[in-house]
Amino acid sequence: MNFSRTKIWTILAICILGLVFVIPNLLPQRVVDSLPSWVPSHRVNLGLDLQGGSQLLLEIDMNKVLRDRLTNLADGIRTAMRTQRIPITNLSVAGTDSVTFRVREPGQVEQARNAVREIEPTAQISVADGTITVRFNQQDLIEQRQRAIAQSIEIVRRRIDETGTKEVSIAAQGQTRILVQLPGVREPERIKELIGKTAKMDFHLLDVNNSVADAMAGRVPPGSVLMPSDNEVEANGQPRMYLVQRRVMVAGDRLIDARPSMNSQTGEWIVNFTFDTLGARQFAEVTRENVGKPLAIVLDNKVISAPVIREPILGGRGQISGNFTSASAQDLAVLLRAGALPAPLKVIEERTVGPELGADAIKAGIYACITGFFLVVVYMALAYGLFGMFANVALLVNLVLIISAMSLLGATLTLPGIAGILLTLGMSVDANVLINERIREEIRHGRTPLSAMEAGFSRAMATIIDSNLTTLIKMVILFALGTGPVRGFAVTISLGIITSLFTATMLVRLFIIWWYRWRRPTTLPV
Repeated sequence: MNFSRTKIWTILAICILGLVFVIPNLLPQRVVDSLPSWVPSHRVNLGLDLQGGSQLLLEIDMNKVLRDRLTNLADGIRTAMRTQRIPITNLSVAGTDSVTFRVREPGQVEQARNAVREIEPTAQISVADGTITVRFNQQDLIEQRQRAIAQSIEIVRRRIDETGTKEVSIAAQGQTRILVQLPGVREPERIKELIGKTAKMDFHLLDVNNSVADAMAGRVPPGSVLMPSDNEVEANGQPRMYLVQRRVMVAGDRLIDARPSMNSQTGEWIVNFTFDTLGARQFAEVTRENVGKPLAIVLDNKVISAPVIREPILGGRGQISGNFTSASAQDLAVLLRAGALPAPLKVIEERTVGPELGADAIKAGIYACITGFFLVVVYMALAYGLFGMFANVALLVNLVLIISAMSLLGATLTLPGIAGILLTLGMSVDANVLINERIREEIRHGRTPLSAMEAGFSRAMATIIDSNLTTLIKMVILFALGTGPVRGFAVTISLGIITSLFTATMLVRLFIIWWYRWRRPTTLPV
């Protein structure tokens, strides 16, 4: 029951800091924005269910991911067979799970098999009558799916962050879906448009040796592909078509920056881009060897611009023009900076929550917390007298510390989070109930007041730590395995457990000691 000065000042400092960090939540936003930079201005973020907003459920096209990987595998096999001079035929991607080809010379089947094994060591390779079938094993497919989801979440987060939207919640849901919650966003059309684009940009040379008309008639030459323009139309209203070489001269993943700006000479909006070191070297080589030829800038299989290379571009910088508006140039720059998705994302569910529903939820949550707090306060006062009032003061401090901790951590408060706070109000006094009952028992056994208090706190501590620790472990599991509102509930309960241990075992004990030193009672009002 002895408190050093250091311990007393530490307890008081924690309580004061909690009050300082909770004050911004009680002030209007305009007042918080006007505070000096050194003044704490962290506020609790309100979740989608409290302030309204939009929720999007996205699904990634996993078949496209697998097809792209199989196509890359087929290209690797073609290159390996040419290098080792193994003649093959009928190289093709079969569905979304295998690549097949036939070796012309039976004596080279084993050599071809070993070459494939070097390209894809973990693949399942089968041979039947000279035809080799290559499949990815199940573990590879699982890892590929997990990588695609993780990459998609990161790129979606970058794109949304670029728009300035705050407190966004993005989490995987199931094996192929992503849940995006946008608090405060009422019309997420621009967000949906940004998310829906794969934004895979590459640089190709145009095929100037063959006719676009012949290609449109069905005679597409090998090594080329027809692509529509993204912003040019013919006289009949159809998009202009380009004949583009399949070979990628410079990949878009070499871009490290993209910014919209206005051309000072023409007054048109353009997008300036910058390559990394390797991309700059590749771009310089391409432009040096193809001066006078058109270079197509392709975004999601559409030609957004096809300028003629007038001179070598050696600095790793360039610009994209294409009848952009300010908004479209900004959006393209956002897409290029964030990077390309591994596969298209499709919005399969959209929900919009109005602010009125959130206001009703907040009002109901506040009423519930006030009611719960009042009932707990009355019970503790009637059951334990003055010691119960000490617990009530600690309960109020505990509530302040929870809100301040959530503000400091930038946590998002949801409706389940309010339920967690309400539950914490009841759990917080559990420790004081155990301590007070233990003190009563020690008094009945004939101990002096100071000895009874000492025994009450020390002997109840094991039970308090055990009960709170087991609950904390459950909340950690909920946070690790849950998503969205479940995590919000786990966060508020966890913070409540930690702060209640402080207030119940440290703050209440300090109150009791101050009272005991002041009054020197012969009996305890418990």
